[in-house]
Amino acid sequence: MEDVKILICDDSILARKQLKDIIRKCGYDNFLEAANGEQAISVYKESKPDLVFLDIVMPEKDGVQAVHEIRQFDPDAYIIIVSSVGTKSQLKAAIMEGAHDFIQKPYSSSSIERIVKKRFEGR
Repeated sequence: MEDVKILICDDSILARKQLKDIIRKCGYDNFLEAANGEQAISVYKESKPDLVFLDIVMPEKDGVQAVHEIRQFDPDAYIIIVSSVGTKSQLKAAIMEGAHDFIQKPYSSSSIERIVKKRFEGR
């Protein structure tokens, strides 16, 4: 699935690697990476990925701000929040800004696979 671009934004290199390993099993291998919300916004604007996995608690700009700015730039952006420490209010804010779903860390491979399959069904 070469034409599909997936942005993974987390300040943890390990967390990004774990997500990439799971998504590769689904047959996707075209990744963009960002370590904070500011980078996520600029990478999104440059590349318009098909799917975004975004942590909430990050330096510079958090996931809620990143969702807001990405969705202002592209109302059709498909964003999944992946976070362990996000409070209910942050999570609610991210969903209200337009995030499609939320996955709690630690997550299972099957929960990530389900999201990827759902996003790209029929492609």
